[in-house]
Amino acid sequence: MTERSLGRQFRWLWTAYTVSTFGTWLGFGAFPLIAIRVLHVGPIGVSLLSAAGLAVGAVVAVPLGPWVEFRRKRPVMVTMDLIRFAVLMSVPAAFAFGRLTFTQLVVVSIAAAACDITFKAASGAYLKTLVPRAELLVANGRFEATTWTATVVGPPLGNAAIGLFGPVVTVAVDAVSYLLSALGIRATGGREPRPDRTGGIRLKPGDLLDGWRYILAHPALRPLFFNTVLVNGLIMATSPLLAVLMLGRLGFAPWQYGLAFGAPCVGGLIGSRLAQPLVTRFGQREILLTAGALRACWPLGLALVGPGIAGLVLVIALQFGLVACMGVFNPVFATYRLDQTPANRVARTLSAWSVTSNATIAALTALWGLLATVTSLRIAMAIAGLLMLTTPLLLPRRGRTPSTGPAHW
Repeated sequence: MTERSLGRQFRWLWTAYTVSTFGTWLGFGAFPLIAIRVLHVGPIGVSLLSAAGLAVGAVVAVPLGPWVEFRRKRPVMVTMDLIRFAVLMSVPAAFAFGRLTFTQLVVVSIAAAACDITFKAASGAYLKTLVPRAELLVANGRFEATTWTATVVGPPLGNAAIGLFGPVVTVAVDAVSYLLSALGIRATGGREPRPDRTGGIRLKPGDLLDGWRYILAHPALRPLFFNTVLVNGLIMATSPLLAVLMLGRLGFAPWQYGLAFGAPCVGGLIGSRLAQPLVTRFGQREILLTAGALRACWPLGLALVGPGIAGLVLVIALQFGLVACMGVFNPVFATYRLDQTPANRVARTLSAWSVTSNATIAALTALWGLLATVTSLRIAMAIAGLLMLTTPLLLPRRGRTPSTGPAHW
């Protein structure tokens, strides 16, 4: 079956996204690896590196959401890609001259996280102007499929490259991917009008909170906001615990651990391909609620993982179910969020969403590490799984009508 065309500009945007996404997943886990093997940092330092990038990067990005709103989005996206290229390339450059430090890794992590939030805010607003509303789900489905494909292919190739060429090679590749992404975004062409704003473009204090105000006032976006932030936070918070359980307590080999998380990503690719046909047949509301509820059913089982082949198969099965449900949910959710957000609020809304998500992931990761220390790995994972089972209660209830946009609910 031939895929429908969304136009030349979207093709360039999709190409840029594909390049940067594959670069990101090729470099997945590179900073902790460099911290451990090159700088000889201990577990506390590695945790600080991961948490600081998310938390401080989120704080830095708070004023950038409203700043982006009143500027042309394509130049902002190009600028964020170029900044990420520069800061990431500083790592292999410093390593080559023997000047790489832990402080530099932290600063680069923070800068990259802030740029990532800003880029996502601008790209969501740009996509809404680039693609007709009826085609947004198709576009988001293609982005989602690209993400899961890169997740399957990237880490194994990245690990192989590190083994052959050294610990900073994937950081350099990731940096170059952002440079190529910037060139791809520039190639989209076309004229992008400057957003209008009465009274000039100077930021007011209230603008910093406008994204959160809009989300919390919207009857359908508000529960989706709390649902997605909590689900993502709980999934990411337990990921290090599962790594310690599998690689430490249960004695799985690194390749088995990689297989346990790489193979299930095929489910995400399948889910993303099914999202649009499922919405066409059953409706947006039904698929969003069903996939949103089903994705909460799998993580509790991870607390029961045992050693050997049976344990590995259980992890793969549980992760496959989770990722497949996310593959369906994510593009439908992203499309609905854009559909329900006015064009002059998209950047602020997406920025507020990303800032909250990143800060929550950082906080819950630290909290669950402490919880696992006080109790045990399995108990901490079980508590997260039980909390996940409550998250469908945060999804929008049937019969609600949103304050803007079409009445899907």
